[in-house]
Amino acid sequence: MLFIRKHRLIVIGIIAGMIGGYFYWRQIGCASGTCYITSNSVHSTLYGGLMGGLLLSLFKNEKTNNHAR
Repeated sequence: MLFIRKHRLIVIGIIAGMIGGYFYWRQIGCASGTCYITSNSVHSTLYGGLMGGLLLSLFKNEKTNNHAR
């Protein structure tokens, strides 16, 4: 639970991306089956989760202890 609380922005991005990836496959998809990502619902959902997590990880506030002497 501490991991989820600490990385909540990334988790939200993954969940939103997975939902977006699934709906992209459902509404647009790839009719011919030659598109690797959008021809399968699992691939599209996982790719959306990856992209959503990466996108919201840009906004994560890193706290660093840089004590320059």
